[in-house]
Amino acid sequence: MQASRHDAWVGFFVVLGATALLFLALKAGNLLSLNFDDTYSVTAKFDNIGGLKVNAAVKSAGVVVGRVESISFDDKSFQARVSLKLRAGLQFPKDSSAKILTAGLLGEQYVGLEPGADEKNLKAGDVVTQTQSAVVLENLIGQFLYNKAADAGGGDKK
Repeated sequence: MQASRHDAWVGFFVVLGATALLFLALKAGNLLSLNFDDTYSVTAKFDNIGGLKVNAAVKSAGVVVGRVESISFDDKSFQARVSLKLRAGLQFPKDSSAKILTAGLLGEQYVGLEPGADEKNLKAGDVVTQTQSAVVLENLIGQFLYNKAADAGGGDKK
């Protein structure tokens, strides 16, 4: 009887430890965000979102002010539609701009929100019209190589 009681306690702590490890793994992988603050959603359209993912951070002045709620494709404008969930206590002017930035040289991507100067603020359902797409490293390398090839092949011959 005593051994089965100890086995039950050991089993309980094993399950508790496994649950804690799963929670930490999800938090570290940015797959779980436990935020119970009130939020409001705004939308931004981008030509290219690069590697932006759902639940990526939305930052302003380096501070996380929200998360990416969803990403979809708009088949009328042929742009990516990104829904941003911003904290309700933070109000941004209507002429704010959004751009997709990268944390570090090859880090994960996030949305940078820069406040504008308009007196009216964004509210739920509004669209951020001023956007800047992600910088895709492959495109930059391609442009660099193309320019170098054009400079080498187009030189003046006398």
